[in-house]
Amino acid sequence: MPEAAPIVRPPLGGVAFWLSYVAVSVSVFLSALDLTAVATALPTITADLNGGDDFVWVGSAYALSSTAILPLSGSLADIFGRRPIMLLCIVFFAAGSAIAGAAQNMNMLIAARTIQGIGGGGIINLTEIIVSDLVPLADRGLYQGILGLLWSFASGIGPPIGGSLAEKASWRWLFYLNLPVTGIAFGLVLFFLKVKTPEGSMVEKLKRVDWSGNFIVIAGTTLAITGLTFAGVRFPWGSAQVLAPLIIGMVLVGAFIVYEAKVPKEPSIPWEILTNRTTLSGYAATLIHGFVSISILYYLPVYFQACLGASPIRSGVDMLATALVIAPFALVAGLMVQIQGKYRPANYVGWGLTMVGFGLLTLLRADTSIGKWVGYQIVAAAGVGMIYAATIFPVLSPLSVERTAGALAFYAFVRSFAQTWGITISSTILQNELKKKLPAEFINQFQAGADIAYAAIPLIHNMEEPLRTEVRVAFALSMRTVWQTMIGISGAGIITLFFLKEIAMKSTTDEKFALDAQTKSDEEKTVGGTVTPPREKDATTA
Repeated sequence: MPEAAPIVRPPLGGVAFWLSYVAVSVSVFLSALDLTAVATALPTITADLNGGDDFVWVGSAYALSSTAILPLSGSLADIFGRRPIMLLCIVFFAAGSAIAGAAQNMNMLIAARTIQGIGGGGIINLTEIIVSDLVPLADRGLYQGILGLLWSFASGIGPPIGGSLAEKASWRWLFYLNLPVTGIAFGLVLFFLKVKTPEGSMVEKLKRVDWSGNFIVIAGTTLAITGLTFAGVRFPWGSAQVLAPLIIGMVLVGAFIVYEAKVPKEPSIPWEILTNRTTLSGYAATLIHGFVSISILYYLPVYFQACLGASPIRSGVDMLATALVIAPFALVAGLMVQIQGKYRPANYVGWGLTMVGFGLLTLLRADTSIGKWVGYQIVAAAGVGMIYAATIFPVLSPLSVERTAGALAFYAFVRSFAQTWGITISSTILQNELKKKLPAEFINQFQAGADIAYAAIPLIHNMEEPLRTEVRVAFALSMRTVWQTMIGISGAGIITLFFLKEIAMKSTTDEKFALDAQTKSDEEKTVGGTVTPPREKDATTA
């Protein structure tokens, strides 16, 4: 297929641009809100549906399907066009939400979360791709920052919303409330996202899809996440039930990457995106950020509920210190990149704050004052927020604009896969530490394989002293080990900075997916009434 010539595009695209941007922004806000709101309500959901050991699959089913679909969604967006695939993803998300809200047992809820994950993963991926079509990388700092702001803000307010619905209303509304919002998102995308669609018949397009490669990566991702879901909760890490699917899954993911380099004419993940040092460093940083960011969003509520005795609602409110800082610092990172024309400084500052922040979180105890735990959150959240928006720039800068969809699909895949690992690693550490530190008479009341953290939290409030204090202290000490581990992982994020080159960001986009409403005269218009020539070559500095 011949490559379309990139075109110079002004930073602001008028009414059509802003309506399109609002459409994708609402979609990404919806997906992020659901991802974190469910975590806070999970103990209530599990108790209501008699979930037992299956509770872990409420989150894992979503993570599995949303991760596995990412390479395919990028490929489909290139072949069929952005808008139809985005609409399809919103429909999947809405259908999964409706079924989840009506779930009568855990199996029905898990199936619904799988459907919902397909839509949610696709929404996140398509949002990044569409914004990349509309805004050149050199001008994308503000827009990327706004997306980071929306994503992180939704992630932050998700816990209090989930806690409120679980405690005061019904957890089912957590899913039902998605339906009117998905309706708004669907309408915005349908009527206002007027981007070009590739030509060709349906049969021709179906033949171009890399079905074999996507089958390999879906099978590998499913097996790997299944192993991670079992690990440390239902089966020990060293058991065959964990190691077999985990090893086979990781081998298949590796085989997928090799396959993409050798076989398909139109690979889902073009090989060239994995052969550039700066792009690989950006992917590595994204992987590490996925580990550490999810640990804060998932396990700070555990600290508040177990150690400080907070209710689900109160723990969500206590998390506002994270929500209200992550969001603006994501925007700060995007603005830093756009104003400076460089992405290394934002990444440096982000990783520095993240590592210091986790160091401060290790100081949390069962009796830590409000001022301290709010302050510690602020530092950690500032770093995490900056990295949310900062790693995409080194990923895309060395690549041609025609490779954007494939690069962003893999970018989303790496982040989502890493978040699954982050949840599992943190859960395993917390589980093992609690087994060591909790009083024996307390542990003995739980059946083997139960997640002690989620099972114990509802019981702490009604305990007699001094057992209640002993349990809370044990939780705080166990959480400290989680934060210490995240310090080490954040250190690996800092190491990735040494492999980044500062490459001039492109001022072009791919004409194949431009706004339909944009005419040639619009494309060439500038404030001074002259045509801005494209950059002929991207300068690279050390």
